[in-house]
Amino acid sequence: MNATAKFATREEWLVAAVDALRPLFAEAGAELPAVRVSVGWPGGNGKKNAVIGQCWASAASADKVSQLFISPVLADAVRVLDVLTHELVHAWDDNKSGHRGAFARLAKKLGLKGPMTATTAGNELKERLAAIVGELGPYPHAAITPALAGIKKQSTRMLKVECASGSGYLVRMTRKWLDEYGTPSCPCHGEPMAEAA
Repeated sequence: MNATAKFATREEWLVAAVDALRPLFAEAGAELPAVRVSVGWPGGNGKKNAVIGQCWASAASADKVSQLFISPVLADAVRVLDVLTHELVHAWDDNKSGHRGAFARLAKKLGLKGPMTATTAGNELKERLAAIVGELGPYPHAAITPALAGIKKQSTRMLKVECASGSGYLVRMTRKWLDEYGTPSCPCHGEPMAEAA
């Protein structure tokens, strides 16, 4: 561990970061609830590079505490705090507003800019986050790059098969069944369906 590091794990750092962000929320008139925060792949399969943060509402957890995840592709400490701030706004709202209403109002008040689905810290907030990083010390994490780990993106196994007459009826099936048995018959017209381009 780096001699200047205050935290051995990224989760310890993130927990301390939540506490360090509480005064910013208080200044904006928002009290943060209890949360759990960790590093993990938000968004589920296929979205590992696109989703960089996620907040699960309190109702999803057995103990009714919101769960926050920060993507392991992030390693820049200020950016991590920026994403954490966004996810904490969701936790404050308990995911009730999505990216609109109360969520958007508080996010803007805190200094998050851009489309509410993909905010970044404005200059003033970025300075405040940099000061928090100065207090916390280095973020004890090295970015993960899935492509460099030999992880290949899985494409869908289901192929689209549609009505040849243009009725709009479609089904999905695997390549195996399409090759072995061919296309099914359209229930609308009784004609063989065609693999969609």
